[in-house]
Amino acid sequence: MHVCGGRGGGDGWEEHYKELGLGGFEKENEGGGWVFGWGEMKGLFEKKKRTTVELVRATRELLGSVNVGGRDPKREEKMAELSRNIREMKLVLYGLDSAEPNPEACAQLTQEMFRENTMRLLIQCLPKLDLEARKDSTQVVANLQRQQVHSKILASEYLAKNLDILDLLVAGYENLEMALHYGTMLRECIRHQSIARYVLESDNLPKFFRYIELPNFEVAADAAATFKELLTRHKSTVAEYLSMNYDWFFREYNSKLLKSPNYITRRQMVKLLGDVLLDRSNVNVMMRYVNSKDNMCILMNLMKEPSKSIQIDAFHVFKVFVANESKPLEIVSILLANRTKLLRFFSEFKTDKEDTQFDQDKAQVMKEIDKLEFREHQQAWQFYWPGDLITRIAVINLWHCFFDEFAMLEINLTIFLACFADQQKMLRPVQSTCT
Repeated sequence: MHVCGGRGGGDGWEEHYKELGLGGFEKENEGGGWVFGWGEMKGLFEKKKRTTVELVRATRELLGSVNVGGRDPKREEKMAELSRNIREMKLVLYGLDSAEPNPEACAQLTQEMFRENTMRLLIQCLPKLDLEARKDSTQVVANLQRQQVHSKILASEYLAKNLDILDLLVAGYENLEMALHYGTMLRECIRHQSIARYVLESDNLPKFFRYIELPNFEVAADAAATFKELLTRHKSTVAEYLSMNYDWFFREYNSKLLKSPNYITRRQMVKLLGDVLLDRSNVNVMMRYVNSKDNMCILMNLMKEPSKSIQIDAFHVFKVFVANESKPLEIVSILLANRTKLLRFFSEFKTDKEDTQFDQDKAQVMKEIDKLEFREHQQAWQFYWPGDLITRIAVINLWHCFFDEFAMLEINLTIFLACFADQQKMLRPVQSTCT
């Protein structure tokens, strides 16, 4: 991508530039190429030079006129001029073919777009533009997110003060005609860490669980791409968010995405789950996730899918449950109850292409499952041994109450309640199946 005037592509481009009204052309003394700028055109095409700042201001006036609406006899003329202006701004930012963008012109355009609030108007007016103008507008907004002026990215500061623009872009997924344009803009905006944090922590993130399941394939796929970008680009922000919102997030993720009736959704989301959990920055989140038997059962069921891709991606998460040296007893029970089936499954489980790392991981998983065994106190019931002394005394007394009917018990009610202060359960049967 050209970030930020330059040389035309040679004979044949002159008429094209003239149609766009991009400026004068002069033959080089050497080389024979066309040099284009924003200068005056000769002869019949002569026109007054227009600066980049003037271009943006003229565009803003036209956007304001279009945004107001109402009957305007010159509306078609204005819309045509607006489309030409947007195309011209795109050429300033990207250049054309071998024509490199001019850094100074890029900086001027960027500053004016934010100073005059033109970017907001451009986004708001997008539905009123024709398809080509929408495409050009999308590229302009996307490029502005990368432009640096005096080593500062103005877009990040601007968006931080205008967060409602992010709300507008996210809501764009509700409009099938606008969704792909707004989605592209949104992914460029969340390149800025502070903006990604806002989208994560606002009411916008929950909407993606619905957008990913939209019946329109292209829109759903675009929403999934944005969702993935939110969960993988800014690692420290994501780790903090998942730690603080673990219960809500993974409850929604498991029930709506991993258990989705849509094959594409399940395939994309189990792959994303592995990318997130196996990232080093999310180690605390991963350990919490692999200590849940319900989570493991979901992954085991996904490994039974007919799709090899889903099976493999599910395996890469499942192997962490098995490798966990501090497995909860419920998980050990399930693995033992299903040991024969699991070992038989893995013995026949292969990738389509030779994958040494996969084979090594599978062998290690089979080894870990094969050597699992219950300790004596894990045979039938799981006993939770509380950490503080007062609660332990209450637990011992309660056990005597169960097993020694002649015992003289004097259990203080306060101590007894303290035993359950942290919802400690005395006895609970260990589940050995996944439902």
